[in-house]
Amino acid sequence: MFGPGDVDPSESRGGGTPARSAPVPGQVTFTRRELNRILDLYGRKVAAGEWRDYAIDFLKDRAVFSVFRRSSEVPLYRIEKDPKLAQRQGAYSVVSASGHILRRGHELDRVLRAIDKSLSLVAS
Repeated sequence: MFGPGDVDPSESRGGGTPARSAPVPGQVTFTRRELNRILDLYGRKVAAGEWRDYAIDFLKDRAVFSVFRRSSEVPLYRIEKDPKLAQRQGAYSVVSASGHILRRGHELDRVLRAIDKSLSLVAS
C-alpha cells in the first residue's frame, strides 16, 4: 500500500502541523499581526458555535485563510491577501462560499468587518 519512506496521511504525527523555520522565497504569507487578528476573530466565532475548522494556504500569488462550518464542506469564507492588488483595490478581501467578494480594502480590520458584526459601529 505505502512504499518505503511514504507516510499514511491519516497517521497522527503528534502536535498538528509541522513547523517551518522560514517561508519559501516568493511565497505570500500573513504577518504575525495579521494572523493574530484573524485567529482572534476565528476563536470568537468558534466559541459562538458558528465556525469549526480552518485552513491556511500560502501560495506564490496570495495567502488564504479559509473558515469552515464543518471540515467536509466548502469554506464559508476565504480571507485573502494578494499583494499585487495592494496599490489598487487593496491587498485584503473576504470572499463568500459562492465566490462573491464581500469586501476588499487596504486595512485588514475594515475588511474583516464584513464577517465580524461585533466590530461594526452602532449609531446612537
